[in-house]
Amino acid sequence: MARDKEQYKKHIVKSVAEGSIAMEMEIEPGDAILAIDNTPIEDIFDYQFLVQDDYIEVLVEKKDGEQWLLEVDKEFDEDLGITFESGLMDEYRHCHNKCIFCFIDQMPKGMRETLYFKDDDSRLSFLQGNYVTLTNMSEKDVDRICRYHLSPINISFQTMNPQLRCKMLNNRFAGDALKKVDRFMEADIQMNGQIVLCKGINDGKELEFSIREMMKYIPNLQSVSVVPVGLSKYREGLFPLEPFEKEDAEATLELIHRYQKECYEKYGIHFIHASDEWYILAGQEVPEEERYDGYLQLENGVGMVRLLMNEFHEELEQRKADGRLPKKDLQAEYSIATGRLIYPYIKRMAEELMEQCPGLTLHVYEIRNDFFGEKITVSGLLTGQDIIAQMKDRRIGTRLYLPCNVLRSGEDVFLDDLHVTDMEKALQVPIYIVKSSGQSFVEAFLDT
Repeated sequence: MARDKEQYKKHIVKSVAEGSIAMEMEIEPGDAILAIDNTPIEDIFDYQFLVQDDYIEVLVEKKDGEQWLLEVDKEFDEDLGITFESGLMDEYRHCHNKCIFCFIDQMPKGMRETLYFKDDDSRLSFLQGNYVTLTNMSEKDVDRICRYHLSPINISFQTMNPQLRCKMLNNRFAGDALKKVDRFMEADIQMNGQIVLCKGINDGKELEFSIREMMKYIPNLQSVSVVPVGLSKYREGLFPLEPFEKEDAEATLELIHRYQKECYEKYGIHFIHASDEWYILAGQEVPEEERYDGYLQLENGVGMVRLLMNEFHEELEQRKADGRLPKKDLQAEYSIATGRLIYPYIKRMAEELMEQCPGLTLHVYEIRNDFFGEKITVSGLLTGQDIIAQMKDRRIGTRLYLPCNVLRSGEDVFLDDLHVTDMEKALQVPIYIVKSSGQSFVEAFLDT
């Protein structure tokens, strides 16, 4: 059935699953999906919504330009078995804000281009868990989210003070964008929130005001994380921001804990959560597992330490009960390199493991972030060159273990484009990557 080729976007098929509906219909890599039920497909959300019915008509353009209209009878919600060349099926949307706290603006020059791309795409919130400011979202976008009932959406609030939000995002529409939260509330869309706290800007009384305003959206707004602004050494010409000190962390935690208590008494959830950095900076123990409401904010570093420690102890206790701890001395010497933030906990875990496993020697080394500056303490922003420079004269043993978040997702490349093999050559030792769970920590040293 011929159609106007300019009428639709072309979404190129990358692969077709073996035995899938698409394979049965002779759809092949390189073909283009143009429409479903005569409806143009803008992006992945249109596709996922349109494809779910039990009877659909799929307009396909073959590689030779011929168009096929395929009638498909299937189970409701059954997938066609197609992956596309672009996972989003559209261009990524660039952020148009100039936030005073943006970490990308604090990156040195000369790194790979992808590290400088600022996304503010609501679709990535659903696909990857990204947080969005709402300023880059049109009314059409809001309508589609409500119509498709996409949940949850992750929102970077920063503040509920409209005027202050305009200042923090350097966008005169940033305050009005908060009205979109009301639309989501009316449509029963689930949300999670984030506040990047900047000293003297949106902390203290402003933070308290924001928490009280956001509480009005419970239960649709399920959780809000408060994370301290990250300050690299590359801030020349940027808005003057100060690092938080121990007393600032103590005051922030006191405020958050007070509202956690109130929210739990009223709504049965703790709602407002401090990232792990606050507890470490304040010199306080991270909360018990029950305070994290199911770890809704792990990607923001909320509860990662508690989950890691709990998983570690559970695995260790299970191995004790099952008799799966080593029966004889291991006679093994390994090293672990990690960021300053998590270092005390990794060291504690290593010491406990050595107590249970005679002959196992684990050296734990704290890597200072010289590349971005000492105030950046998370492992995920360590570079290969810093690890090499600080490990080259250390006693390592026969292996060096690194946390998986020092590498680009799915690759063996560090943030500064060094490869794992480059580090192995420089340090003359095999590199082992440990997944980010307490169970994986134990397995790394006892099962390899």
